[in-house]
Amino acid sequence: MTQHVAEICIVGAGAAGLWAAGVCARRGARVILLEKMGKTGTKVLASGGSRCNLTTSLDPRAAAQCFRHEGAKFLGPAVKALSPRHIRERFHGLGVPTKVETEFAKVFPASDSARDVRDALEQEARRHGATILLNSRVDAIEPVTDGWIVHSPYQRVRCHRLLLCPGGGSYPQTGTTGDGYGWLRALDLEVVDPVPALVPLQSPASWVQALSGIAVDGEARIGKFRRRRPVLFTHRGLSGPGAMDLSVHVARASGPVELRLDLVPDQGWEELRALLIQAAGRRGAPRLASLVRLPRRLIETVAKQAGLPDANPSANALSAAARHQLIDELKGLRIPISGTLGFDKAEVTAGGLALHEVDPRSMAVRRCPGLYAFGEILDLDGPIGGLNFTAAFATAEVAARSACSAETIRRETA
Repeated sequence: MTQHVAEICIVGAGAAGLWAAGVCARRGARVILLEKMGKTGTKVLASGGSRCNLTTSLDPRAAAQCFRHEGAKFLGPAVKALSPRHIRERFHGLGVPTKVETEFAKVFPASDSARDVRDALEQEARRHGATILLNSRVDAIEPVTDGWIVHSPYQRVRCHRLLLCPGGGSYPQTGTTGDGYGWLRALDLEVVDPVPALVPLQSPASWVQALSGIAVDGEARIGKFRRRRPVLFTHRGLSGPGAMDLSVHVARASGPVELRLDLVPDQGWEELRALLIQAAGRRGAPRLASLVRLPRRLIETVAKQAGLPDANPSANALSAAARHQLIDELKGLRIPISGTLGFDKAEVTAGGLALHEVDPRSMAVRRCPGLYAFGEILDLDGPIGGLNFTAAFATAEVAARSACSAETIRRETA
């Protein structure tokens, strides 16, 4: 069995691990980066339809607030240390210019190539001397005097500081199979049960599946949670940012849930009522399809769900009760949801190492000296729009700086 010794050992060569390796190596630390797959950044390469939405154009405060309350508070120091603007500047310095797409404040590489992002991060780490060991699955981590031992089938690494960023459980085909949760639980650390997030939803309703291919710029809501973003009907249920941003609440539910979809979010209930009443009084009263700008198939479905006999009723054919029911469906189409498509189709994982176990100023695990955790292994998940990459890079930056600071780094002697 091969024995390695390093000041810093990083487990997981995804976005967070590659970023941290570059920071540590630039600061002069002896770094070994272990990756279970045969190449680095497999999830980076698959992200954003291979375009890689690498950060957001939001300011640090707005970016942090996109995460749930506890996550926003935790992430504050990290995005202050490495803001979305700084992330873009770092990539520009690595030869990867970026561009902003105004919809959802997304930032992509100008080349639209995720490979450029991955290659820049890997080359930066290697250029400054980091050793990257591929096909190096980690089986266990062990605290020892003055450091940690990382156990792999064919090698063992002893290090002073251990940086954990093996990812969560989403997209397991890229190597993120939740390995790190067992290591953390073995250290008696609290792990919030992981569930898939940013994942399409399943609906058992045949009428929902029949609308496959239709996209609407609506507002989706599940209970008190709501998102004003596009929703796409699929042959299995719902996808698109509006539905996927709410998927964590479906995954956490104990059974089926109902999603309400406002198909006309720019018009209020009373405004629609006035529109229909006014139309009913006009000569040759117009039909619903000419009053509400929605795909014909969707209008017909709404009318059916409202219990109307006509799939495209004229305004003057609606009774007060029928008009009321029709508006209710337009403003909150009731869609039964049976679950999500699971980790295989999830972009990120919700759950992971409980945030109270980690110091947000350093990413040091509070009860485990020399151990740092960051990236998707934390109980930290945000919506679509480059927010999760932002969190990965920012927490990696803070962890790497702390692990390599003058107070913590300990030099090896030959």
